[in-house]
Amino acid sequence: MAELLHQLILDSAKRDPQLLALSYRGEALDYGKLAAQIEQVAGAFTGLGLKRGERIGIYLEKRLEMVVAMFGAAAAGCVFVPINPVLKPRQVGYIMRDCNVRMLVTSSARAAELKEEIPACPDLATVILVDAASAELGREIVRWAEVMGTKRGAAHRVIDTDMVAILYTSGSTGNPKGVVLSHRNMVAGAKSVSQYLGNHSSDRILSVLPLSFDAGLSQLTTAFNVGAKVVLLNYLLPRDVLRACADEEITGMTGVPPLWIQLVELDWPERARQSLRYFANTGGHMPFATLQKLRAAMPKAKPYLMYGLTEAFRSTYLDPSQVDKRPDSIGKAIPNAEILVVRPDGTLCDADEPGELVHRGALVSLGYWNDPERTAERFKPAPGQAKAICMPEMAVWSGDVVRRDAEGFLFFIGRRDEMIKTSGYRVSPTEVEEVIYSTNLVGACAAVGVSHPRLGQAIIVLATAPEGGKLDAELLLAKCRQNMPQYMVPLKIVERPILPRNPNGKIDRKTLAGEVADSFAEESA
Repeated sequence: MAELLHQLILDSAKRDPQLLALSYRGEALDYGKLAAQIEQVAGAFTGLGLKRGERIGIYLEKRLEMVVAMFGAAAAGCVFVPINPVLKPRQVGYIMRDCNVRMLVTSSARAAELKEEIPACPDLATVILVDAASAELGREIVRWAEVMGTKRGAAHRVIDTDMVAILYTSGSTGNPKGVVLSHRNMVAGAKSVSQYLGNHSSDRILSVLPLSFDAGLSQLTTAFNVGAKVVLLNYLLPRDVLRACADEEITGMTGVPPLWIQLVELDWPERARQSLRYFANTGGHMPFATLQKLRAAMPKAKPYLMYGLTEAFRSTYLDPSQVDKRPDSIGKAIPNAEILVVRPDGTLCDADEPGELVHRGALVSLGYWNDPERTAERFKPAPGQAKAICMPEMAVWSGDVVRRDAEGFLFFIGRRDEMIKTSGYRVSPTEVEEVIYSTNLVGACAAVGVSHPRLGQAIIVLATAPEGGKLDAELLLAKCRQNMPQYMVPLKIVERPILPRNPNGKIDRKTLAGEVADSFAEESA
């Protein structure tokens, strides 16, 4: 029984090495070959001098080498850091510096984009390129072909509570924070999610979410836990997703609301309608009209509505049998987790009383990388423990306000902080503002999230003109597109002569959000 992350693959390879594990653009690896490649790459990583726990950044689109590198890092006793391929060099450079990346696995084209960032990463010693193009980066360059044939070193010994991955997610203030996951977190998550989804070895799961996203990574771990096949897809158009569903006879797929909203407007191929046995939603509330259309388009597929925290991988799901009764519920705790609704004083809320969602169990991560202050804010002792316990169990205090009804079903109410949830991503308003201030095109600014029928929330920036100048909204948006991933780019720039401030002198985002709350009301009609 797997206790370490890479053992999910190795165990499936022992059971049936000829079962297909991964496919991408016509290439495929069965479990036997995937296991062999992971062991080879693990030996190559240690042979190149990586020590136990050192970080390996992986900045690639979804492809076979990315999966092999991630699980090879786990097998080596190192820590993989999957970097969202839509991020711009500014954000990639921050992540590499923040967690002291020692090795970077990427392509020559992506490496070229990072030429100005790499010199500012003193810990980065080696860059592995998955293609054959040349690159001058001022670091040791190793080709993927060399990795697959290089001298192998011994893997470092690790146990299930050792860290294995760092996933970066936006915080309520400033730059993104790295959530540190252990082998135990990820293996427990794989077993829990594959249990309630009923995954089995004949499943064919379509991977459409970024592997840097906890739900996207979960597509791999749940499949590998049961010996299922994962089809990797980097899609340009929603129609590409439907084509893949039909061509690969996909049985399971997880998406975010903006993607489902686009897919539901298309004609689903009959092969996809027949093969899909479940679809799952994460990253925000699924509009009821979209859910109904999806169920009509795929009458054989069971809908799973899920809620998750990167800090705890997955937290709740709504059983498909309950969707008709309470489609606005986030369900109940996943297997091997307990979800509590807690008052500010730490006592448990009564039925239908709003409180903070607290997650306890094996999926609770190790905290935030190199950030004890924010870790102490979010990771605190679980409520209701016996006073005699010397080492209290730590739980994740989510910052999300929910209520639990008399039958135990949970309902999301809102956030206690100012995080913006757009296109399935959590975006820090201050991170958006930092980029805007760096352009010198505004005097003062505030980013807020407002309701949007397709994105969940849209980002609107309210700004004053720079001193002695005029506000050029088009130029400002162009600068945003250059320096931000697309999901972070504001949908609107709204000029204000002044921005209101609260008694502490801070810009009052709450008041500003109220002023523009109905900006997209016509699109909802």
